[in-house]
Amino acid sequence: MGKSLYIAEKPSVAREFAKALKEDMRTFDGYQESENAVITWCVGHLVTMSYPEAYDMKFKKWSLSTLPFIPETFKYEVIPGVSKQFKIVSNLLNRSDVDTIYVCTDSGREGEYIYRLVEQMAGVKGKDRRRVWIDSQTEEEILRGIHEAKDLSEYDNLSESAYLRAKEDYLMGINFSRLLTLKYGNTLAGFLNQKYTVISVGRVMTCVLGMVVRREREIREFVKTPFYRVLNSMEFEGLTIEGEWRAVPGSKYFGTPKLYKENGFKNREDAEQLCKTLTYDPLQVIIQKVERKKERKNPPLLFNLAELQNTCSKLFKISPDETLKIVQELYERKLVTYPRTDARVLSTAVAKEIYKNIGGLQNYSLIAPYAAKIMEQKAYAGIAKSRYVNDKQITDHYAIIPTGQGLGALNSLSATSHKVYDLIVRRFLSIFYPPAVYQKVAIISKIKEESFFSNFKVLAEEGYLKVAGVPQGKRSVNKGKSRTDANEKEEDAEQTADQDLDTALFEVIKTLKKGSVLPVGALDIKEGETSPPKRYNSGSIILAMENAGQLIEDEDLRAQIKGSGIGTSATRAEILKKLIHIKYLALNKKTQIITPTLQGEMVFDVVDHSIKSLLNPELTASWEKGLTYVAEGSITPDEYMMKLDRFITNRTVGVKGLNNQYQLRACYDKAAGYYKKSR
Repeated sequence: MGKSLYIAEKPSVAREFAKALKEDMRTFDGYQESENAVITWCVGHLVTMSYPEAYDMKFKKWSLSTLPFIPETFKYEVIPGVSKQFKIVSNLLNRSDVDTIYVCTDSGREGEYIYRLVEQMAGVKGKDRRRVWIDSQTEEEILRGIHEAKDLSEYDNLSESAYLRAKEDYLMGINFSRLLTLKYGNTLAGFLNQKYTVISVGRVMTCVLGMVVRREREIREFVKTPFYRVLNSMEFEGLTIEGEWRAVPGSKYFGTPKLYKENGFKNREDAEQLCKTLTYDPLQVIIQKVERKKERKNPPLLFNLAELQNTCSKLFKISPDETLKIVQELYERKLVTYPRTDARVLSTAVAKEIYKNIGGLQNYSLIAPYAAKIMEQKAYAGIAKSRYVNDKQITDHYAIIPTGQGLGALNSLSATSHKVYDLIVRRFLSIFYPPAVYQKVAIISKIKEESFFSNFKVLAEEGYLKVAGVPQGKRSVNKGKSRTDANEKEEDAEQTADQDLDTALFEVIKTLKKGSVLPVGALDIKEGETSPPKRYNSGSIILAMENAGQLIEDEDLRAQIKGSGIGTSATRAEILKKLIHIKYLALNKKTQIITPTLQGEMVFDVVDHSIKSLLNPELTASWEKGLTYVAEGSITPDEYMMKLDRFITNRTVGVKGLNNQYQLRACYDKAAGYYKKSR
């Protein structure tokens, strides 16, 4: 009987497999070996697609005459910097005493691609190949993955989609970058006072650039509109209660063009007239209605990578790339499950064993009491029937959760890594706690025929907030006075927000009854203004990439992109990082706000006037949809390539025939007006 060869994606993962196998391993250059097993590793990608000049040296020089470049057969080559490890892995794969190969690269499309390229270049034949698919690097999960490993051929469709994704990015990048650089690069370079300018184009990258530039231009073109709200100040039991006027049915102003929405005026004069009409002596209100109710707030869904990146950007001001590095380290230290996931739920199979994860967390001192309570009350028992478990919402991997293992590694983590781990743990344990319960009181008061509205709430039962933490309210109460924040923005014009009160003040307000007459200290006019859209930050852009369906009208495409988004969980942070590196986007490290650069805006204008579809989510959605169909076996790789070939050829021919440099100059001038310091 021959040996089994285990091939991991990186050395650290290989070490975990070696520990799990409990073999008496000897260490050699680039691999480990025992009597029964050999363990080796890639170092990420060992093989890559060849540049065009590998096909013919005429392609080395950029020329419109050689475009479009679409080879019939694609060439691949070993990456020079890792050629030594490739030779080691290749020799091991082809060793005569190795009869079974366990593919242990990352369990996803990219991990599949990394191995398949190596196997292709090494010319492996006649081996039993099995795919290890795991969700964490705990010993138990590794052994399960090996025991349940399926024949590699069952992942052939996934492999085909991986190859196609790479070909697509390669062909779009090479053809469109060369095409637009040759057509518009000199114009850009002259405008920017640069020696030369390469216009970098990518299927996903250019789409993201478009999202940021469009948002920036929406903000610039936004015209603020003032509005005026009328508030009363009611006195009750030493407490000043604020009520907001609304033009509801029965109001003199209901449905009139003077209104801004239903609770404000377009002109201050109309607000002043209302105050004048309602002012008499004594100034008082009659309580028309007091409504009391309870509101339950469920624990949020678990983290996927995008949600985690967004939350870490908000809380810790770290970039998506930094978050991914941290959670990848947590994964490799066995602390959390696989990080590159789009799912926010658990699988049924995992839910059955979830008590093991919770049990292990009893040794994590910061949350030990919460984990112990869940175990004691067996609060995990019904989780499989909850919204937190749904097999249909999982493609490759379930949500990011703590394994309950590897806690000894926490001492060697950075402070930020510790915070990220704590965040994941608290979100996970929250789903085993009951909802938070708020008590709410809504009051409608009247002066003459005009109605004023006041809403209050208090946290009655903490529920899951005990472990997750109580969020800070936007509303506050100072010195016995219930009032809204002074910062009057457009959201205040939407509706009267709930005002958070402490329990004592809330109990006072609860005693109000219908028909009560309260004195009014004053009628005040509060000026506000409409707000422009917010700029993306490094977290919200990742969410926007994941949820790009909101930008698409076609329902079928929207459903597809909701599952796959712009880019993938594995690539979004890297795409954003590249856009910043090539200076198309700028990142404020302190605030994590993202803005375009002048060069980024100019590239946007070039693409907008040449291959406009590259800027739209529809393109990425349709390509991603096709890749999904290939992975599912619904369409063939040849059908997909025909569509890709046609798209690139048609767009290339179209751009070659354009003569719109003069028109673009006007766009550059307009954009440059906002970047005076940079020119």
